[in-house]
Amino acid sequence: MSKRVAVVTGGIGGLGTEICLSLARAGRTVIAADLATDDSRIAEFKQQTAGHDVHFEAINVADFDVCGAVVHKILQEHGSLDILVNAAGITRDGTLRKMDRVQWDSVLSVNLDGVFNMCRHAVDGMLDRGFGRVVNISSVNGQTGQFGQTNYSAAKAGMHGFTMALAREVARKGVTVNSVSPGYCETALVMAVPEEIRAKILDNVPVGRLGKPSEIARTVEFLTADDAGFITGANIPVNGGLFMSF
Repeated sequence: MSKRVAVVTGGIGGLGTEICLSLARAGRTVIAADLATDDSRIAEFKQQTAGHDVHFEAINVADFDVCGAVVHKILQEHGSLDILVNAAGITRDGTLRKMDRVQWDSVLSVNLDGVFNMCRHAVDGMLDRGFGRVVNISSVNGQTGQFGQTNYSAAKAGMHGFTMALAREVARKGVTVNSVSPGYCETALVMAVPEEIRAKILDNVPVGRLGKPSEIARTVEFLTADDAGFITGANIPVNGGLFMSF
């Protein structure tokens, strides 16, 4: 059997890079699909992933036609697209009373529309081949809500609704669709939060620390394995106990 081909949107971010590396170490050919606007970050990513079967492809997940063109290119060059990890995401925080339409639209177009755009173009090939793994990276804030993040929380909650609905549509054809909801992790976004605020966040995390990107990546690797075919429509929380439910 040829190597599984995985696409990770937002693949050159801190979390995305760890997911790419984890999937590559598990024997997958990995394409990190991300914006091509930061040459230094792309160069750093290529250095971090050197020696692994990891490639870069420029994309804007908010553009439906661009997503279609990238999926087509990957199919032409690699023969299949077996694993899709939707990890692209942005924040444009502000209380609802101060939030403008641009802040709302930009977050929804990347964080939620991007999931539709990629899945819409990738899922047909998965169904034709009788195998597929889709993992959508949601957030604990999509489960609990967060002050100043009505846009982000709505997008991340919507992502899991999308996950469950698509999971029902494709389950009988060997395609699974799940979401992962990370808590606060050691990413550039979180580490940019003032230290006193991070300390307050940690007070509410039962394990008493931030998560590591590798811990999120390990969960993604598990869900995308060939023998993980009986898990679908699930949301896996990886949040150190910050939010618990059943």
